Amino acid sequence: MIAFIARLFARAEPVLSQAGPADAAAFSALHAASFRRGWSEDEIEQLLLDRNVIAHRATAGRRLVGLILSRLAADEAEILSVAVAASRRGRGLARRLLDLHLRRLAGLGVRSVFLEVDHDNVPARRLYARARFYEVGQRKGYFPRASGGASNALVLRRDIG
Repeated sequence: MIAFIARLFARAEPVLSQAGPADAAAFSALHAASFRRGWSEDEIEQLLLDRNVIAHRATAGRRLVGLILSRLAADEAEILSVAVAASRRGRGLARRLLDLHLRRLAGLGVRSVFLEVDHDNVPARRLYARARFYEVGQRKGYFPRASGGASNALVLRRDIG
């Protein structure tokens, strides 16, 4: 009986899949919950309609719990955003999304991937370091802080080709 109850309340592993324009509203809601300046549904829909944008999602049932978006340019890509629902953070979901996404980018002929991460975002910096991204530059005062001022963006790169 205890095993039955445990299974009943256990959280299923999120399902990872490619995303499309129909995901714009859910992406916008998760993005807004994850960042100081969330992207609107229209902004995200425009990205998801762009043939040079690749997007993946993580869903638990019908609920979006993770996302990742990149824009392609020749044999390079820029990761535009990665977000995981607060209730799912710290469980490896961002790493699973990133791994899937990097495999897809490699399959499309991408040889180098870039991204910008807030210097103050220690969990994200750990994620990217474990995924073998390395710092290639900084943008001073790039990310506004809630308390005022701004933190630096680290520009990271990973070669995958």
